[in-house]
Amino acid sequence: MRQIIEQARQGDGDAINRLFRQYYAMAHTAAYGKLQDHDLAEEAVQEAFAEAFVHLSRLQQADAFPGWLRTIVHRQCYRLIRRKPQTSALEEGEVTAPGQPDIGEVVARQELYRMLHDSVQALSPGMREAVQLFYFHGYSLQEISEYAGTPVTALKKRLFDARRKLRGTLPVADFAHVFKHLHEGGKRMLHIVNGDTVAETLKQGVVQGDILVWREVYPEGPVFLEPAEPESRAVRAGYLEKDMGIPADEYIRNCEEQEQKLAGFRQYDEIVLWFEHDLFDQTMLSYLLHWFGRQSLGGTKLNLLCIGDYPGVGLFRGLGQLTASQLKTLSGTWHYIGAEELNLGSRVWEAYTSPDPMKLQQLLEEDTSALPFVREAFELHLSRFPSVYNGLGIVEQMTLEKVSEGIHSPLDLFRQIGDQLHGLGMGDLQYWDVLRSLCQGPSPLLTLEGVESFPGYTGSSPAFRDSKVKITEWGTRVLNGEDYLEQCGIDRWYGGVHLSGDQPVWRWDQDRKKLVKCGE
Repeated sequence: MRQIIEQARQGDGDAINRLFRQYYAMAHTAAYGKLQDHDLAEEAVQEAFAEAFVHLSRLQQADAFPGWLRTIVHRQCYRLIRRKPQTSALEEGEVTAPGQPDIGEVVARQELYRMLHDSVQALSPGMREAVQLFYFHGYSLQEISEYAGTPVTALKKRLFDARRKLRGTLPVADFAHVFKHLHEGGKRMLHIVNGDTVAETLKQGVVQGDILVWREVYPEGPVFLEPAEPESRAVRAGYLEKDMGIPADEYIRNCEEQEQKLAGFRQYDEIVLWFEHDLFDQTMLSYLLHWFGRQSLGGTKLNLLCIGDYPGVGLFRGLGQLTASQLKTLSGTWHYIGAEELNLGSRVWEAYTSPDPMKLQQLLEEDTSALPFVREAFELHLSRFPSVYNGLGIVEQMTLEKVSEGIHSPLDLFRQIGDQLHGLGMGDLQYWDVLRSLCQGPSPLLTLEGVESFPGYTGSSPAFRDSKVKITEWGTRVLNGEDYLEQCGIDRWYGGVHLSGDQPVWRWDQDRKKLVKCGE
């Protein structure tokens, strides 16, 4: 805490944002408790944080920040109470999800939450705040203690008394049902992540609830608007088995299992999508937003946590780099996914899977700020198309350059290119497929010495790790500007675009940073 406070005092934006994310829910709960109006509470919180950050130099002890902020929040509330208009607030639990929800389901869920919130509002202020922070927002008792200035033992007593009082105001069945849905135990939250590493770390007390690892490699192979259609899935499975070594049966089985879990999303009150800035994750995110945008969400709330850096991590490659304690600082900082995010995500997915890449290029020229990492990620995707210079995409071009400069280890090539093009989020299987294409065929650009085959789906062999990559005479000529495709042709998918033959329709112009149609 002390280090973050000191950094915030110096005007460090990351530190200020971390303090805001960590204490926002606490501040809003306190403000709403005073004002009973969500809009006014939001105004009070914004003003309180602004005042706190302006006068942060006055704070003598960093550990006192939570209580100091609370005092400022209360002062802002009193200011607003003096001019509070006599208007009714929105009903608690109002559903604003787009689409046409099941009215019966929404009414039943709203009634359930109305009963809970009305009962909680009837509690004493101390019990009410403890219940809201602990159950509704998932803060630990220690965190609440630091913020409210109340001993942990007293908070435990308040929660015990609150539960006892609520049992007297709610039917026993409903009481158990409602509290099963809340953050304690997390039985009604679903976290969707990319990667088993992230999932395992989240399970170390970072979040409560179920975790669904979404396993796909959308940047590779043919991708279709509705990938669950049997014909589309069979085409994709065949490609991934042939080019990346992923068994078709295993791929199809995994897709069906994760789609079945996703289809049961209505059993959850909240869903959190944990994704990163790179192309690998942004394709996943756009698909999931496209999928959710076509569903009747009912009372399920969608949230998004998407980051492109983390304080203290020099080269941020992804959430898998972070420890449990680092991920815990992100827990609860997700934001609500509304119609704007759903619509943009769906449009991105539709453009990415279209056979006409101009749809994606034109979309990236529009305002994509609702999903701030979309533009950079998908511009990098377009640069993977064969270039007007020599017919190589950005990954192939950089590979030849690195080998020509003296990098001969496959693992070193993967690490260096992965670091330089970290915006792709490229995994080892993806890169081995690129390297294989450069080393094979009638006119290879590279040779692989010391091993006869590339690693399969299960990993690389010691021989492959010790092998040497060398550039051929033809590779040097291509590096110097001869057109690779005129001699070797292409048969490759880029999202929904299939390029084939020695004169592909689309090429990437690196100088103009845009796709061009051949002959134009």
